[in-house]
Amino acid sequence: MEKCRIVFMGTPLFASNILEGLINDQREIVAVVTKEDKRVGRKQILTPPPVKEVAMKYGIPCLQPKRIRKEYEEVLNYEPDLILVCAYGQIIPKAVLDHPRYGCVNTHGSLLPKYRGGAPIQRSIIEGEKETGITLMYMSEKMDEGDILAQDKLVITDDDTNSSLFSKMSDLALAMLRRDLDKIIRGEIKAIPQDHDKATYAYNLKKEDEYIDFGEQVRKVYDHIRGLLDDPGAYSVLDDKVYKFHKVRYTDEVLTEPCTIYGLYDKALAIGAKDGTILVDIIQSEGKKAMDARSFFNGLGKSLVGKKFARCPQKG
Repeated sequence: MEKCRIVFMGTPLFASNILEGLINDQREIVAVVTKEDKRVGRKQILTPPPVKEVAMKYGIPCLQPKRIRKEYEEVLNYEPDLILVCAYGQIIPKAVLDHPRYGCVNTHGSLLPKYRGGAPIQRSIIEGEKETGITLMYMSEKMDEGDILAQDKLVITDDDTNSSLFSKMSDLALAMLRRDLDKIIRGEIKAIPQDHDKATYAYNLKKEDEYIDFGEQVRKVYDHIRGLLDDPGAYSVLDDKVYKFHKVRYTDEVLTEPCTIYGLYDKALAIGAKDGTILVDIIQSEGKKAMDARSFFNGLGKSLVGKKFARCPQKG
């Protein structure tokens, strides 16, 4: 293993799993940089990012600048030979990118130049992709436009949600770093420029992206829902009340009109789509806990049969 002082920059669980793997491999992680703690849940409990929790577990210094563009001097004070970035969530300034002698290497959750941006894993599912992968790349000042060091592919199964795919992608990224990091340090991998004409984008999800329109084709609705599970979640509106969907399937069988609640079918709550039916196994009504479809139907659900979920507000 090559001797190399590494500053690790990342925030979510995807990154924390990679960080812990590198620490267990005895990599010299001299500092961790992550986003600020945030308030979570109904009680608004101040919660550290997963990467910070790993840093604290192993006694590694953790920096949480509010704006890395202006607050980066402390990062440079650790004199990293390499900066490794995994889903950090902020634009990194040129002064940081240019500092380490082995550069800044980013672990990106897509096969670049496809799906540049902050939500490549979620949007690859939402868009119905059959495969994705991890790209190791040198970072540049522009978003995900740096030269590519390595890429490995991963199949997206019909049952994958963003949670399951995040886990698989994190494992893949760690395996790639274990295989290639020393080669990158030794300069044995030739970086290849991206074909910018083939670039597509996966911008961060907004609240309106979480809205489910059952008037679309059934497979599109299914992919949209599972691309949001388990976080941030998928919802729709019926009679001005929000309903969240926690576990779904689908069938090509048409049971009712689009957006319409059919009732129970195959132990699930059946909701019509354009050319099939979404089968909801676990649902949550506004202000209530999530429950299985039969329990929901035996309570509020029976009164909703024949009613329609609202179309996406942008589509009418």
